[in-house]
Amino acid sequence: MRSGAPRPPVVSPAVAALDVLAKGTLLACLVLVLLDPAWGNLEGKAPTARALTYPLLAFAVPLWWQVRRPAGSYPWLADLLLTFAAFSDILGNRLDLYDRVAWFDDAMHVAVVTCISAALVLLTMTRTSSTLAVLERSVALGMTAALAWELFELVSFVTRSAELPSAYVDTLGDLLAGWIGTVLAALLVHHAWRHHLPPPDEISAEAQARLAR
Repeated sequence: MRSGAPRPPVVSPAVAALDVLAKGTLLACLVLVLLDPAWGNLEGKAPTARALTYPLLAFAVPLWWQVRRPAGSYPWLADLLLTFAAFSDILGNRLDLYDRVAWFDDAMHVAVVTCISAALVLLTMTRTSSTLAVLERSVALGMTAALAWELFELVSFVTRSAELPSAYVDTLGDLLAGWIGTVLAALLVHHAWRHHLPPPDEISAEAQARLAR
């Protein structure tokens, strides 16, 4: 499902450094969670399943890059967005924000789906794509990811937790938050492509200048 060859955006070295730092911190936190779920406030919230699946999300782009070897620069921004999606959940639970702040869960569903949707759009579309095409792709992929997360929660721990009586209403609210995130991601990516990222000829010139150094 592509609209031409994907063209990763050019990003600053700070984005790459932040991506590497986030991955290292995530792995360290997951090890601590495996050793002591209480450290991450994840008792009864499938700590082992999270520790096994979050690295798959955080390292999906590097693995894809090694297999596909696409032309162009490495998509650091998309990689960071997917890593943030995994890291933010661990951090939010570690700080006990999900239980202490009433609106935090809804805000994180919007933010995480926004990050995942934006990353998938950046990886599979080009800056010449229309607003409607970007919106369609973002909603299709982002809502699929949101539904997959809700199914993961249901299978891994919700059916065995005290949350089960309210799970239906909570899931509908989470999916609505996810839909908002997909629309927000589409608007942000399309706006960035139009107004903030350099055009392809400038990207080529920058790449040539780097090779000449």
